[in-house]
Amino acid sequence: MASTAEKIRAYNGPAFLSRGFRPFFLGAAIFAGLAMPLWSLMLAFDIALPGQLAGREWHLHEMLFGYMGAIMAGFLLTAVPNWTGRLPVLGLPLAALFSLWGAGRIAMLFWQFTPVLSAILDGAFLALFAALLVREIWAGNNRKNLPVAGIVSLFAASNIAFDVLWLTGASTDLTERLALGLVAMLLSLIGGRITPSFTRNWMAKNKLSPLPAPMDTLDHAAMAIGVIAILFWIFLPQSQITGAVFVLAALAYLARLSRWRGWRAFGEPLVLILHIGYLWLPVWFILMALQIWDASLIDTASALHALSAGAIGTMTMAVATRATLGHSGQPLSARPATTLIYVLVISGALLRIIANWLPFDFFMTTSIAGTLWAAGMIVFVFAFGPLLLGRRKNS
Repeated sequence: MASTAEKIRAYNGPAFLSRGFRPFFLGAAIFAGLAMPLWSLMLAFDIALPGQLAGREWHLHEMLFGYMGAIMAGFLLTAVPNWTGRLPVLGLPLAALFSLWGAGRIAMLFWQFTPVLSAILDGAFLALFAALLVREIWAGNNRKNLPVAGIVSLFAASNIAFDVLWLTGASTDLTERLALGLVAMLLSLIGGRITPSFTRNWMAKNKLSPLPAPMDTLDHAAMAIGVIAILFWIFLPQSQITGAVFVLAALAYLARLSRWRGWRAFGEPLVLILHIGYLWLPVWFILMALQIWDASLIDTASALHALSAGAIGTMTMAVATRATLGHSGQPLSARPATTLIYVLVISGALLRIIANWLPFDFFMTTSIAGTLWAAGMIVFVFAFGPLLLGRRKNS
């Protein structure tokens, strides 16, 4: 049987469909770059969608299950063959999976006209992707990554649950927290692997020491505390105990992050951005604790944006830029356009979080924040689109 590398080399179809990261990273960035300004216009001019989904629910659903779902697919469809040694999904099967994701995005925009069909199309992508992921990891005897498959499977289930609850007119609050919590767990797990690993490689190449600390009991304890805090928040979102566990998790994550020596990578944004992306997780923990203990300090939506716009936006762009460069045969170093992407996404997230604290019109401020964040996605499309559409260098 052909190896992963051999199948990729033997593939002679469109380069765009040669690896999972290509269509899904580009599709996610285009979608986010368009959907975020649409959401800002809806807020500014009180515009309603043609569907029955309220603006807030559409925005949250599409940024989570639409944008994040695509990024998950792009990353894992590329990483899993390397983890398992099994053949990658490419060509027509990849095109079909990507088309299903796109159909779901269109369906959710016009929910009112065919609500049941829209729900089926929307839920089918993540359900199929999760099943594929479980099959590949299990068949490849890659037990180490079964937690990743479990998180993605639960994420797919939360998407279906959201749609069913919306169809029946019930509250989607629990499914929203479940999906956000699962994404936080996935960022913690994957980010906790790649951040110290890539930092170690970069520091070794540049003869810097001491290297990031290897994973040990502290890392496992921090992740366990983080999972406990997230579970408390999912099921007891306003409990004082949840606030206390959030603070404990923030301290544990900060201690873990400090051992990776991210400040040494200040001269290489491609490495530094991974640390900034991971830093958003303890920031989210702290802001959520403040919100629970004293809602006058920060509102729930602003605190949540530390996870959504901050951690998700920063970490996904960190992964997408690095993976695109690496798998396209480019040098692993940030160009000015890459740094601009990071600055725009981080600035947009920060501005959204502090919007209520500024002496300016709230909707104007949040619109600017959304525009900055979306601009980062658009810069990614133009700067990295040619790499995603073209063949690997020297291949």
